[in-house]
Formats: sequence, C-alpha cells, structure tokens
Amino acid sequence: MSLKKIAVTAALLLSAMPPLSQARDTTLYLPFDKVVNEAIRTGKIDRSVKFYLAGDEPQGKVSVLSAGEVTNKKTNAFNKSDVEACEWVVQSALISLHQAAKAAGANAVINIVSFYKRNERRDATTYECHAGAIMAGVALKGDLAKVQ
Repeated sequence: MSLKKIAVTAALLLSAMPPLSQARDTTLYLPFDKVVNEAIRTGKIDRSVKFYLAGDEPQGKVSVLSAGEVTNKKTNAFNKSDVEACEWVVQSALISLHQAAKAAGANAVINIVSFYKRNERRDATTYECHAGAIMAGVALKGDLAKVQ
C-alpha cells in the first residue's frame, strides 16, 4: 500500500471519530439510600454519621456546625456501567463527607444537594451523577450538624 493511500485511509478513519467536544456526558438520577446502605455494609463508612438529603429532615434538635461543605469526586468509568461508576463515585463523596463530619464533631450531614458544576439540585431521594465513556463525577454539598 502506498504512503498516499495510508494517509487517506487514516484521514478518513479520524474524521469518522467524534471530536472531544462531543464526549458523552449522561446525567443520571439514582437512589441515595441504596448507596449509603452499601457503603455502611462494606465498611466504607460507619453508622456514627447519618446522611439527609434536602427535603428529608432529621428528627430532633439540629445544630449546624458547618454550612456548605462541598465534595467533588471523579472516578474511572472505563469498563463499568454508568450505574456502577456512579455508585462508586458517590461512595467516595460519602466517605469525604463522613470524614469531614467526624472531624467537626458532627453526627449528621443534612440538607445534602447535588452540586455538579455548582448547579444546585434538590431531591429528597436521589443524587445526580454525570457519566461519560472515561469518567464519572458527583458533587455534593451539605451542612455538618449535630442532631440530638
């Protein structure tokens, strides 16, 4: 095969591939409690800190110790389903919030909202995850609190 034919073939193949600007970014809204329970079951977090999405208020007296704690996590999504990648990355976000709560002397993270690209989304049962071919990402914002 001549060099010219190789160059033409390579150019045709490259032009058929989608540009990076068209990279996949699928938004998913997945059940929050399922991931919290799985993180507890596998020992990634313990039961000393409770998690409450905005709209799911804790019972008792609430004292906010630190408002607006943000965690922004990414994970490798290669060779994982979108749901698997999202569950993995939100567990990483939960671990960060769990550690921050314990360090602050809190026993709850309340008013949790999805905060992807600083866009706040409130839902009492689901979190927002963005999955692509290579990466998945979750951002959460919540208040560290003491619930009695």
